[in-house]
Amino acid sequence: MQNRFIKNIIFLLFLNLLVKPFWILGIDREVQNLLGDASYGTYQALFNFSYLFYILLDLGITNFNSRAVAQDPNNLSKHFGGLTQIKLLLGLLYAVVVFVVGYFCGYNEGLKLKLLFWCGLNQILLSFILFLRSNIQGLLLFKQDSILSVFDRVLAIVLMSLVLWSGWFPQERFNIIWYLQAQTLAYICTIVFALIVVMRHVEHLSFKINFQYFKEILRQSLPFALLVLLMSVYSRIEPFLLERLLDDNGVQAGVYSRAYRLFDAGNNISNLFAIMLLPMFAATLTKKLELNNLVKTSFNVIVAMAGIVLVMCVSYRQEIMQMMYRYEEAETTADYAMRIGQYASVFPLLMGSFFCLSTTYVFGTLLTANGSLKQLNLVAASGVVINILLNLIVIPKFKSVGAAFTSLSVQAVTAFLQYLIAKRILKFKLGGRYWLHIVLFFASIIMITILAHRLINSWVLGFVVAFALNCGAIFATRLLSLKEIIGLVMPKEKKA
Repeated sequence: MQNRFIKNIIFLLFLNLLVKPFWILGIDREVQNLLGDASYGTYQALFNFSYLFYILLDLGITNFNSRAVAQDPNNLSKHFGGLTQIKLLLGLLYAVVVFVVGYFCGYNEGLKLKLLFWCGLNQILLSFILFLRSNIQGLLLFKQDSILSVFDRVLAIVLMSLVLWSGWFPQERFNIIWYLQAQTLAYICTIVFALIVVMRHVEHLSFKINFQYFKEILRQSLPFALLVLLMSVYSRIEPFLLERLLDDNGVQAGVYSRAYRLFDAGNNISNLFAIMLLPMFAATLTKKLELNNLVKTSFNVIVAMAGIVLVMCVSYRQEIMQMMYRYEEAETTADYAMRIGQYASVFPLLMGSFFCLSTTYVFGTLLTANGSLKQLNLVAASGVVINILLNLIVIPKFKSVGAAFTSLSVQAVTAFLQYLIAKRILKFKLGGRYWLHIVLFFASIIMITILAHRLINSWVLGFVVAFALNCGAIFATRLLSLKEIIGLVMPKEKKA
């Protein structure tokens, strides 16, 4: 199981590193540059508002289904028809709730109403894609799932590249609705592709409505649903609160979104670990296989990846923000420096939050696979309370920096609690010698990055050198074994 994890995560990372960073740092960044902080900040507030109700689209069904199919592949045929019916009904419920609540929140006319419609529609389509993928993940068809994980983004990149750079669409007429419609079309095509893959493994299919079956599935899914709801609130609410608590037409939400962009890029990659690990942890626990090695391997990969990203982004925060965001029209040098300084103040806090969140994709996913939903929900509920109370205090005074500090605080607390609970319940062993390797790794990459930043005049060259040496530190500190990874990816043929 450990070998399979390494092989598939490399393939998954390869595809996603080719596609998703370009979407976030190329397409999405260019959209914000064209629209400005205020307009893009309003879109982000509405996007996150629509995401807060995402739980109504899922009710924990995706996690439930992935776990159930991993435990018994026959559950695919047993559950698929009924769960599809539930998803359609939940989509209708979600649309009603989003528009009713949005109306009372002031999102009831003009551009904001249009944004809410397209954001809501895209959430519905994305939810159905993730449901289809949960069946593929449960069957451990990781290569097909890896392709599907980037398929929608590849299509959206093609469409948006035509809109932004082909010259066929005048940039002065560009608006955020085009951006959302391109994603809608990409999602629809991905649903068709995913359906083809899933239906090849469904032996029999019945769409006869069975309300008793609905009740049973929902009963089993409700703990997952509550967890998704609570995590959505404490992970996504900052842009919405910034737009609602500050009377600045969404400017601070836009500032937060600029700094959040690399957090989002990294999180898209880290989240792939949770998607892959859930069925693997479920299968390991069900078959009572060795858990310790899989936990160590997955956590080491997360720490290596997220740790290097964190240290380098903190050290090169100013340079990265300057590279990503250019001068705006008629902007003075002083105004530009002030604006970049704002982004650079928020950015390190959010990358610290990214690191903490990444670790929860191991221990939180392990607890989910074990069915320890009560403990996870208590941790998530504490995160919601801390987030809302702290944001109400710090946002009016510290604005986007305060929101980023809240994000870091909440993610750090919840990550630490999940680790302690997982260790107590599942009794895996991460001894002092293991943590010594972690400390040695961080000490090494911090020293390497600081020296490269100070000694190499060209920041780009320094960044490349630091990144290369930091990757070497992964193996030098024995966090991961290069020989083992090469052996897993390119196994030697057995002699006859």
